[in-house]
Amino acid sequence: MRARRRDEEHRTATPLELFFDLCFVVAIAQAGRQLAHALTEGHPGHGVAGYLMLFFAIWWAWMNFSWFSSAYDTDDPLYRVVTLVQMAGVLILAAGVPRAFESDFTLVWCGFVVMRLAMVTQWLRAAYGSRGAERRTALSYALGVTVCQVGWLGLLLLPKGAVPLVFVLVGALELAVPGLAERGWQTSWHARHIAERYGLFTIIVLGETIAAATLAVQSALDAHDAPGSLLPIAGGGLLLVFAAYWIYFAVPIHRHLRTNRQAFLWGYGHYLVFGSAAAIGAGIEVAVRESVGRADLSAYGAAACVTVPGALFLCTVWLIHSRHHKRGTAQQLVLPVSALLVLACTFAGRAAVPAAGLVAAATVAVGVHLTSRQGTAPAE
Repeated sequence: MRARRRDEEHRTATPLELFFDLCFVVAIAQAGRQLAHALTEGHPGHGVAGYLMLFFAIWWAWMNFSWFSSAYDTDDPLYRVVTLVQMAGVLILAAGVPRAFESDFTLVWCGFVVMRLAMVTQWLRAAYGSRGAERRTALSYALGVTVCQVGWLGLLLLPKGAVPLVFVLVGALELAVPGLAERGWQTSWHARHIAERYGLFTIIVLGETIAAATLAVQSALDAHDAPGSLLPIAGGGLLLVFAAYWIYFAVPIHRHLRTNRQAFLWGYGHYLVFGSAAAIGAGIEVAVRESVGRADLSAYGAAACVTVPGALFLCTVWLIHSRHHKRGTAQQLVLPVSALLVLACTFAGRAAVPAAGLVAAATVAVGVHLTSRQGTAPAE
């Protein structure tokens, strides 16, 4: 296993990477469904906390593989087999998501350990095929991943009250591993490839959001036959997701990913991008249930389930992604102002989702107008 070059031409995502990403749809769908159930039943604290922890596990496992494959993807039989083992771990984790929301992390931990030990195997293979500082970096990754996985045992062995502390401490250690491992040698991740991988995963998450919203509307129609109240929510949600797609892909972000510091901050920030995008689907499901009287929360509470993640998505995309390619104060203010307006739509109650969708659509229109007027170069 030899490292690939950062300047390699025509570096694109492989069919195996796309297959790998699709397996995560199952886990994301499970996490979103459990979040929607908790919010609908009037348990926002429990639902949001559980969602944040489980989405971290999903996102971090995806992150580990994606950056490794950008630097060391050999696509030979052994690499494929180990990757398929990781995919099996994703499905085990997904099966354990409902139990994890009830504080039983056994199945989630088992799925995570399958993925992480397979990742350790990949790093050990990279170490075997390298020398010097590169070899030390690969071994540091292998050691760091192993230590963190042992740390996650705290979810099983310690009292339930210690779960938040374990999550914070071990999660922080997980985030520190790449920076510590690459102090002496930087892995040869490919900027265009990484940008494409993140973009494809964004599409998958947004697609899952549309699927979750569609199933919620279908279920409500089957039970109540009330299209008049559901169509505005469906239309507004669709506008919000379409705008999220447009806004994310408006800039060629690979030009910004020149150093490890820039790339790592951008990559870590996608925890909020992916998490908020998936939560929009859960929020639309809550809004649909509330509109037909199947939710134990107010219209304003249901509205917040959509507007809060929608505003968070816009704000985070601007902070880590879009602002690096914006010119002038007007362009820089579009997304932050839009995020505030989407949040303000909460006070529209049952009209909040269509209102937020219209705000998001107007954001795209304003952004296109400013880009055209200022002559900003189009995205590649």
